[in-house]
This record gives sequence, C-alpha cells and structure tokens, in this order.
Amino acid sequence: MTQTVTHPMVKLQRHVRSLAESKIIKPSDSLWKIALLYGDEWSHWKQELTEFGFTMQDPISDLLAVEAWDEE
Repeated sequence: MTQTVTHPMVKLQRHVRSLAESKIIKPSDSLWKIALLYGDEWSHWKQELTEFGFTMQDPISDLLAVEAWDEE
C-alpha cells in the first residue's frame, strides 16, 4: 500500500478555496488578506508563497489556479 503525502501548499490552497467559496475572501482580493486569517503562521506561508514566485499583491485567484506544486 502506497501512501501519498499531500504537499503543504495543496492544503493551503484547499483552505483558501473553501474561504473563497464561503465568501470570507474574494478571488480578486490580494494574497496579503490571507495574513489576517493565519496570524502567527503567516510568516511561514508568506515565505512558501514567495518561494513559488507569488507576491503579496497577487490576486488570490492566482493561488487557486495552480494545478501542481512541484518543487525542483
């Protein structure tokens, strides 16, 4: 039996998608708005997003559009 490990960014993406579907945030909002929801954990997620080429001014829809989180 093979277990697949879910990439941490997939978990973040799912959470952000559910927030958008719940109308807590809008896909057109900037990524920095997520910081308000993540509090102390935000510095970690901000670094992860930056490493994948995101800026905090990018719309949340850009994060939701990623289909695969491949690290090279």
